[in-house]
Amino acid sequence: MKSAYYEKNGPAADVLIVGDRARPEPAAGEVLVQVHRSGVNPSDVKTRAARPLAGEYVIPQSDGAGVIAAVGAGVSDERVGQRVWLWNGQWQRADGTAAEYIALPSEQAVELPENASFDEGACAGIPLLTAIQAVEFAKACDAKTILVTGAGNAVGHYATQLAVRNGMTVIGTASPRRADLVREAGAATVIDYRADGFTDTILAANNGKGVDAIIDMDFSSSVSLLRAGVLAPHGTLICYGSNDMNDIAAPFRELLYMSLKMNFFLVYELTPAQRAAALAIATEVLASGTVQTKIDSHFTLAQIATAHEKVETGTAIGNVLLDIA
Repeated sequence: MKSAYYEKNGPAADVLIVGDRARPEPAAGEVLVQVHRSGVNPSDVKTRAARPLAGEYVIPQSDGAGVIAAVGAGVSDERVGQRVWLWNGQWQRADGTAAEYIALPSEQAVELPENASFDEGACAGIPLLTAIQAVEFAKACDAKTILVTGAGNAVGHYATQLAVRNGMTVIGTASPRRADLVREAGAATVIDYRADGFTDTILAANNGKGVDAIIDMDFSSSVSLLRAGVLAPHGTLICYGSNDMNDIAAPFRELLYMSLKMNFFLVYELTPAQRAAALAIATEVLASGTVQTKIDSHFTLAQIATAHEKVETGTAIGNVLLDIA
């Protein structure tokens, strides 16, 4: 089968190889999926650049969508021919979705609703599930007003729509070139995070008060918002990432005296109950079409290095996909 892979970490153009690899066979409890679309996410490019390999080689990317071509022992033959979307395809294993075929546990191939496209399915595994879980945490703390950082990025775009869908008022941060996308997603206010007086503008947008919750993509920069009172007393910071993965100083005085909460999670490591609930919501929103997916660009498998570079540079507005079949 045709596949992209790398045998060492490094820049996309230097280490990504497109060539032939043996087609996998589904083991017991697994399905073999012919991949039609493979999603390229920031975590995929970070893994390729610097994270230790899971084997002698890595076929990158965890998200994808396609059709089940074969099943292993213990999986119903009725699944053959089913349109599916995939999650955790390359999490803690060597073989991801940047290939014509992938074999993985049956439960990681979720039936794609009839009216949902392969494009939408290939964006569900990381961006949509992350947004769903973040908004579920916001619902659990009864948040009425929330700040979504990076609201013009893939996760933030979904989170904004889902929060509005759940009756929350959203203040979104975004660069000017993504501002219209965030407004279209339903944000009440869009703020340029690089502008002078950024935190004052957030407070002004919420009648001078802190928000009930922050859905945050970068703890290393957003921790400063806690010092500025952007989060209301008893509010919750819901965080799914950080550009700096080293130790980060947090403002203990504000955390203590304002009784603030911090809720961190990794979409790859949801609990079984969280995963089941998030998958059910994903299926519902994909079937209903009530959450829109923004696609920036399509690339061929041979163009995978360019696709990785597009994500790495932060120039994409929306999701980046590889067209495999």
